[in-house]
Amino acid sequence: MVTPKPTGPDEPGARNTASGTVAGVVQAGVVHGDVHLHAPRPAAPVVPRQLPTAPAAFAGREAELAALDRALTTAPDDGDGAAVVITAIGGAGGIGKTWLALAWAHRNLHRFPDGQLFVDLRGFSPAERPTAPGDAVRGFLTALGVAPDRLPPNLAAQAALYRSLVAGRRVLVVLDNAATSEQVVPLLPGSPTCTVLVTGRTRPASLIDRHGARHLPLDVLAHAEAHALLTRRLGGPRVAAEPDAVDTLVGLCGRHPLALAITARHAATRPHVPLAEFADELRELGLAMLDHDTDPAASLPAVLSWSLRRLADGQRRVFALLGIAPGPDTDLPAATSLGGLPRTETRRVLHALEDASLLDRHPHGRYSMHDLVRAYAAGLADDLAGPARRAALDRVVDHHLHTGFAAARLLKPHRTSIRLDPPVAGARPHPLPDHAAALDWLDAHHAHLLAAQRTAAALERHAAVWQIAWTLHTFHQRRGHRHADLAAWRAAADVADHLPDPATRALAHRLLGRAHAALGQHEQAVLHLHEALAQAERHGNPAQRAHAHNALARVWERRGDDRRALEHARHALDLFRALDQPVWEAEACTAVGWCAARLGDHDTARDHHRAALALHRRHHDPEGEADALDGLGFTDHRTGRHDRAVDHHERALALYRSLGHTTAAAGVLDRLGHPHVALGHRERAREAWREALDLYRRQGRDGEAEDVRRRLDDLDRTGPARGDGDAGEGEAGEAPQNGRPA
Repeated sequence: MVTPKPTGPDEPGARNTASGTVAGVVQAGVVHGDVHLHAPRPAAPVVPRQLPTAPAAFAGREAELAALDRALTTAPDDGDGAAVVITAIGGAGGIGKTWLALAWAHRNLHRFPDGQLFVDLRGFSPAERPTAPGDAVRGFLTALGVAPDRLPPNLAAQAALYRSLVAGRRVLVVLDNAATSEQVVPLLPGSPTCTVLVTGRTRPASLIDRHGARHLPLDVLAHAEAHALLTRRLGGPRVAAEPDAVDTLVGLCGRHPLALAITARHAATRPHVPLAEFADELRELGLAMLDHDTDPAASLPAVLSWSLRRLADGQRRVFALLGIAPGPDTDLPAATSLGGLPRTETRRVLHALEDASLLDRHPHGRYSMHDLVRAYAAGLADDLAGPARRAALDRVVDHHLHTGFAAARLLKPHRTSIRLDPPVAGARPHPLPDHAAALDWLDAHHAHLLAAQRTAAALERHAAVWQIAWTLHTFHQRRGHRHADLAAWRAAADVADHLPDPATRALAHRLLGRAHAALGQHEQAVLHLHEALAQAERHGNPAQRAHAHNALARVWERRGDDRRALEHARHALDLFRALDQPVWEAEACTAVGWCAARLGDHDTARDHHRAALALHRRHHDPEGEADALDGLGFTDHRTGRHDRAVDHHERALALYRSLGHTTAAAGVLDRLGHPHVALGHRERAREAWREALDLYRRQGRDGEAEDVRRRLDDLDRTGPARGDGDAGEGEAGEAPQNGRPA
């Protein structure tokens, strides 16, 4: 085999190590198989300048520009074994990958005095056929001065000659819009003096694995960057004149660079139209306003559509369905039901969509889409066959309903249950092993269940609408989601007349009334509770009558009419005893105890709370046990037994916390502060009230929060804490007026 003659440092063709250029005239020998190819190098090396112009009005991306700087400056300049610096910039269509690559390249021209090579590989573009690697290599060789008639005959030899020509030279190679690693690998220089930027929508796995490419994912712009982009495109005075409209445009575009650029073009070409009008149009038209009839590169839907060409039919179908899936994002179990595919295949599809920059993966296995990408996917879902679309939605609704139902049963096993039909074929509820897993799942999927209820309503699945409301009720109570509970039961009441069982109508009105009561909307609460009571009486349902009376007792407690509340509580107690429902009997006993305590009948209060406590313990109901202990603490404080009050409240608090019942925990912390103050434990009172204040604020319970804040202010004004057990005058007899939450 013939090898090229080496050149000495003073011979023609020797590399100038200071400049990295090749001087003189040499024969560039390339060995390929058994053929020794020769292509003459030009007398003076050609310095290609192929970069397109720098992007106009480029804004932001300072963190990404800095990352590209670090990739270059932290790599060795030369040396045996050093690798070429390769950075793969990835992201969705229109996210600004090419803008970033060109902006960085133009800012760093001084680092690449030996030239810059650029090729659009057309991996995702209006052209159906991506650029072949051979075409790209031949273009580079021509740019480097090789005459077309002296090009080697095959890709391997061409790539080898290309690597020889850039060896030792400081050249930037920008490979834009790559679809696959196969397009890129033949275009990689072999010299560490070169730098490569690759842009593409797919994650180049083998380029990262085998060639050490650094992956730089691009997301949407920060709000300030999006604002700066519009300012540069439209001018500072116009943007400053309508700040609210600009913020709206930024929000509706989701800070997506191409969407912002299209919106800026609409506004810039119509300078006399207020920006607020464009914001109104974008709000009304959505993705349609970002389309273009004749210029695909100026249309966000068209740009997004190019990402689908390399997807299989099943992957495109799942992508479309994800656009209409209920909730802000999805996870593997929900996507498995939505697509009706096996779990392993669904995982592969999600990974493929993520690699194509159509999905973003977040911690805890969550997958989401940008709002505009999701709107595009939803449009594709509209084109699916009606039965297939309906079946997918039925599957995902049943996934959420049946998983949520299992979670609700784990949260409160003693609650009177309801019956669900089996899930539709292909729906796969997620298994939940215990109470903690149920609470975690509900915390993570609360928004999905609410969205599933809206989807069920749109599908006219009336039973599922009220069943989801039932499923969420205990969780809503424990986490303090009062407005969400009201919305869920309003939806349930709206469909109640379509349900065959009158008991469901009574239940919907009763729990809608309780939801109103929790928000202090007492007139609406009483209205719905009396409707529930009337329904129960009309259909001879004593259990529903008992529950309605129990709920009315709570409403009148909240309204401050303890005598009327006590009357309803006693009705409920009598009915539950007659029905032999001991857990509900215990709850009614607790209600009687609270009313009696506030009316000053402390013996009756204590007797009923103790009876409730015994029943709840006998039937292993920790939430009811906590309610009874809380009531005993309230009664003890009212009668000056402050040590006992603290003990009862703290035991109740421990149970509430074990259940994740933050709503009740806030109330008991509020009540716990009072006996601490009476005992002179000011720091303990302050600690309890500060935690109660934080919980009240997080739950949107502004009235209770303000009451606690005033008590904390009063505590701060009364001086330093006394010693433990040192009650001050006038404090021992003080008693809180707040009772159990509705």
